[in-house]
This record gives sequence, C-alpha cells and structure tokens, in this order.
Amino acid sequence: MKKILLLLVFIFSFSFMNAQKWLTDLEEAKKVATQENKKIVMVFMGSDWCPPCKRLNSNILSSKEFKAHADRNYVMVKVDFPKKEVNQLSENQVDYNQILTKKYNPSRKLPRVIVMNNEAEVIGVAGYKRMKPMQYIKLLSSFQG
Repeated sequence: MKKILLLLVFIFSFSFMNAQKWLTDLEEAKKVATQENKKIVMVFMGSDWCPPCKRLNSNILSSKEFKAHADRNYVMVKVDFPKKEVNQLSENQVDYNQILTKKYNPSRKLPRVIVMNNEAEVIGVAGYKRMKPMQYIKLLSSFQG
C-alpha cells in the first residue's frame, strides 16, 4: 500500500512540475516579471477553434523544451477567445481580453505572440511558424529590449 501511495504522490508531483503557469492579467504579469527579472510573453489565441493556434499550443507551447525555457525566462499571459460553450470565459475576462486586443493586437491576428519587457513595452511579435520548439525559443529570444 505504501508503494502505491508513493507512486501516486510521485506521479502527481511530476505532473505539476511540467505544468506551465499562465496568467490572464497583464498587470499581475508586470509585477511578477519585475520581481523575477523576466520578460512577458503574451499569446493571443482562439484555443478551441483556431487551427494555427492549436498547432502553436501543441507543437511549441506545450513542448517540454518550451515549458522549461518559459519557466526560467518568461511570464506567460494568455489572451484567449474560445468559442465552445464549455470553454467560455467570464464576462469580465472577455472584456479585459478585448481591451488587451485593442492595444496590443488591433489587427486581431491569431495566434499572435508578443514579447514584452517587464513594463509591457513590445519588443517583438511573432505568430505560428512551422518550426521545432528550440527554433521558436531562439526566435523569441532574439527579441531584445
């Protein structure tokens, strides 16, 4: 019984170690980025309906390489626009995401990946590109500011 319990604790702990932390509030992200001396990466997506957004998430953002790099270097902010009822956001979050869109993604391109300094000043913009996670990491790392 103890072996099973230890195994379950190990599996549970490991799954949380691989979980990527996403924020949905840019002001909170700025505070964390300043405290931890990190850049902010804001990702605009339609997580449950946009094919390039799904590919960006599954091929790059969810990869163990990107998660490890992001955990060390970025504060991740998700600005999502899901369509399926089961994934709907609160009205306040929808309104907030619209405000962020007007300021940072007025063309409404999805997916849109914006790299910012800790004061939310844009230093680089990317979208989905067919590349390996390490290549995408190099692309985002090339944005200086």
